[in-house]
Amino acid sequence: MSGENDLIKLYSGKILELAADIPHLGRLDAPDASVKKRSPLCGSTVTVDLSLQGDQVADYAQDVKACALGQAASSIVGAAIVGCNAAQIGEARDALKAMLKEDGPTPPAPFDGLEVLRPAAAYKNRHASILLSLDAATEAARQAKEAKTA
Repeated sequence: MSGENDLIKLYSGKILELAADIPHLGRLDAPDASVKKRSPLCGSTVTVDLSLQGDQVADYAQDVKACALGQAASSIVGAAIVGCNAAQIGEARDALKAMLKEDGPTPPAPFDGLEVLRPAAAYKNRHASILLSLDAATEAARQAKEAKTA
């Protein structure tokens, strides 16, 4: 029964608040890149559209169909990503993965709000959903950057 209580605690007020207020929901009309990622374990999906100006994200939209933890991660990413470059997005994804899997440091600013998801490290079956938005954004930024230099 304590495992169930721990899981209930994981869905803190802050996580639920973030999940209820996800910035940049929807789709862009003409993105430079679009990437959809799915967690095979739980079925959560996130589709990311982004446009670059130079090397920085100028516009961003996301379609999020995920659990509260995935939604919370998408909320934090959506609030932080505009103005970031592809390297910053990839670094944030790698740091989030390390934070969840290896008790690594909190992702660097402006993605440091992902610290709120640290308690989810104990729930490996939730990691993929939490990583979806940054996985999709990393891939979309890479594709957009390649398209602009081709």
